[in-house]
Amino acid sequence: MDHPFTNDRPIYVQLVERVEQAILTGQYRPDEKLPSVREFASMYQVNPNTMQKALQELERKKLIYTERTNGKFVSDNCSLIEKARDQHAAEIVRRCLGELDALGYGVEEAIALLKKGE
Repeated sequence: MDHPFTNDRPIYVQLVERVEQAILTGQYRPDEKLPSVREFASMYQVNPNTMQKALQELERKKLIYTERTNGKFVSDNCSLIEKARDQHAAEIVRRCLGELDALGYGVEEAIALLKKGE
């Protein structure tokens, strides 16, 4: 798999974003067992320590949990996942509106553009 990373943020942060995105989009389902640290590291072509740091951050966010000796799993808390999904979407909207504002578009014009793009 080709997963290029940018130089603007630490790799582990980008890994958090990618795995979080996979959880929020349903690629990894609630209570689903995740690949091992080494499998993830191989998939993303990163050091296992970097991958472990990313997974620890996802665990801190409560999007995943560890079962001792069984591995890591996606949270079964669907409302928490939905809330994270909504927060992620709100951030995308904020960024989009900010960029459109910089181009001189007001909120109503931005909404019209979004509707037009459907």
